[in-house]
Amino acid sequence: MSPGIPDTSRRRFPSPAFGSLVAVPPSSPVPPHARLTVRTISAAQHLDHVRSLESASFLQTPAWGEVKREWRRESIGFFADQELVGSALVLYRALPRVRRYLAYLPEGPLVDWADEDLGRWLTPMVDHLRSEGAFGVRMGPPVVTRRWTAAQVKEGIASDEVRRLGEVAPEERTVVGARVTGRLRELGWRPQAVEGGFAAGQPQYNFAIPLRDADGTQRTEDDVLRGMNQQWRRNIKKAAKAGVEVTSAAGPDIDEAGLSAFHDLYLHTAERDGFTPRPRSYFATMVSALAAEEPDRIRLYAARHEGELVGATIGIRVGSHVWYSYGASSSEKRDVRGSNAVQWAMIQDAIAAGAALYDLRGITDTLDSDDSHVGLIQFKVGTGGEAMEYAGEWDLPVNRAIYAAFALYLRRRG
Repeated sequence: MSPGIPDTSRRRFPSPAFGSLVAVPPSSPVPPHARLTVRTISAAQHLDHVRSLESASFLQTPAWGEVKREWRRESIGFFADQELVGSALVLYRALPRVRRYLAYLPEGPLVDWADEDLGRWLTPMVDHLRSEGAFGVRMGPPVVTRRWTAAQVKEGIASDEVRRLGEVAPEERTVVGARVTGRLRELGWRPQAVEGGFAAGQPQYNFAIPLRDADGTQRTEDDVLRGMNQQWRRNIKKAAKAGVEVTSAAGPDIDEAGLSAFHDLYLHTAERDGFTPRPRSYFATMVSALAAEEPDRIRLYAARHEGELVGATIGIRVGSHVWYSYGASSSEKRDVRGSNAVQWAMIQDAIAAGAALYDLRGITDTLDSDDSHVGLIQFKVGTGGEAMEYAGEWDLPVNRAIYAAFALYLRRRG
């Protein structure tokens, strides 16, 4: 066992068994004619509101503002009379040499997106952000617009006529999603989706495993395993037979040695797969900030074979929503299926915690078998979950001249 990750949840994989709900926008019942106001709130008030919700993005927790230290941060509250009915983490990025900011609300705000009168939520929010010096506002409504089953995605990949997920008829088009995107356009907001399905900041397409049935019944490990494809079930068995062991540690128990072991493997993965890695200090800050907010907010998992680290992941939980946030895997011993083993351990823990959703995070919308990104989609599709399209990120110019200059700067830079 590598140092730094206590053996707090050690398991040698038994016979396979696995774990399914839908991400629902957070909401607070507000009288239809109540006037809403927005003002700065404390981190404690913000966290209390997050805790009152069934689901909220970890990017909207006060702790995430601690992680993104290069941005100025603010917690804001939405009030009906004196009752707090919504909240948001706002990150302010300053323009060079100008005391004006892009106000960014990643996967937020946490308001009642099902409300047919979105203007009463968004107008006072924008007024407040303008008073804080924002020249523009960017937000990512946590609202699902379309869903596809794993079988539909798999059929799309197999078809020679399909290149994009949007070309496959979805299992569901949500009423709330259609209303939200339509209303945002009416209010002057601009969608920021870019090529490949990734929004300007957060992914617009995600893949997740529902862990509750439609009636709210918690699914068992066997239920989820039955939804997986044969390859996934075989790989979980293979990891068990090979003797792969997984350990995990909650935030306060993640020490420097454990984090360094993860980061070394993560750097190896970045070099192999051709992406730019984050520095170790970023993960240290993430662990420290999230663990201080809730002891089990963040968890580090490590899969080992004969003492050698072959896979490692970081998981995050807020309420009933669990995310696979970062992962790393060794190029050696790939035949022992450490990646499948560690994912299975995370899902087992999510089920045990009563989670409603295990979120594997972003995918591109490509289904072209010749595209290099399709391998990631196939890996996630094998879990038997569902692909979800979110409303994506939207911008509202507050000062049109400064926003236009900002947009030009981004185009020239990119």
